[in-house]
Amino acid sequence: MRPDTPAENVDHNAEAARLERTAGLYPEDAEALLLQAAAHLELADDRPAATTLYDRLLSSDEGLDDPLLVRALKASNLWEYGHEAEARAIIDGIRAAAPRDPAPWVIVAEALESHDELEAAQDTFTEGATLLLTDTPEPPYAARALLFGRHRVRRMLGAPHDDWDTLADTLHSSSVSLDELHDPKRVWSLGSDNPAELEAEISRLRAELGAYREALSRPFPVAVLHWPAAELAELLASYPTLATEYPSHETHLTTIETSLRELSASGTANLGIVTGTVPSYEAFAASEASSPAEVSLLPQYATTLAARGRAVAWPPQTGTGCWCGAGRGYGECHGA
Repeated sequence: MRPDTPAENVDHNAEAARLERTAGLYPEDAEALLLQAAAHLELADDRPAATTLYDRLLSSDEGLDDPLLVRALKASNLWEYGHEAEARAIIDGIRAAAPRDPAPWVIVAEALESHDELEAAQDTFTEGATLLLTDTPEPPYAARALLFGRHRVRRMLGAPHDDWDTLADTLHSSSVSLDELHDPKRVWSLGSDNPAELEAEISRLRAELGAYREALSRPFPVAVLHWPAAELAELLASYPTLATEYPSHETHLTTIETSLRELSASGTANLGIVTGTVPSYEAFAASEASSPAEVSLLPQYATTLAARGRAVAWPPQTGTGCWCGAGRGYGECHGA
């Protein structure tokens, strides 16, 4: 979750510097940490410094988990301080690359929207939704922002509702409908002398604040821990007592899929999978002054990895490989 606290309440420059130092200590988490640092610099209105961090990531010798996300954030930032042509070129490149993650689509579409490029924003939201949500029975939690953003832009354009707008209305859980929240003719009644208008606007603002708080309460996915076959074999060789938790690798994979489906069926959104390694797990156990053989440490380790931005969303997007790493599509593997 990117920070959004006003500059008067946080020293964003100091926080960015702290995150950069931390990235130097934990290179495996450098991408997530430097993106947070860049966000703080944007909030401090030091946008050139934020661009420098984005460029540092993009030129890194280490492979990025999501280079298109970094490019999208860079484009949005560039446009905010006058580099429109470069920002547009990056946005065009991202749309052509057709990322399988909703975040780059949302960021570039919102950048277009914020600069009154409403037709282009609608097209971008629609391209992302078409790619990621076609033939998907239940839109993943992260992809819902595509539908909500598309609904908002289409309301501003005066476009009639279509099936995806209806789906956005269905997924929206606030007591105030999306049509009302996204109404372009909505009166800013906080400056009105009419008590009825004032009360109605306060009600809408409370609904928006509630949705925002709900999103903030889930800054990272509820994640299930996955061990690749080689890592699990090494883990059990070092800590045999964990065999009660992991009778076999096949059982482990089946348990992951079953657990996630049960969580989804119970109404839990924003689900993900984190992949563990033995050295990382041992380092985590040491930091907790605990033994890696402690079964109770495993969910804590999974939560820590998710908080560091290491989670992969579940279920995988249509057409992508299965989370287990078998090399087959999810629909042909554990999604079958």
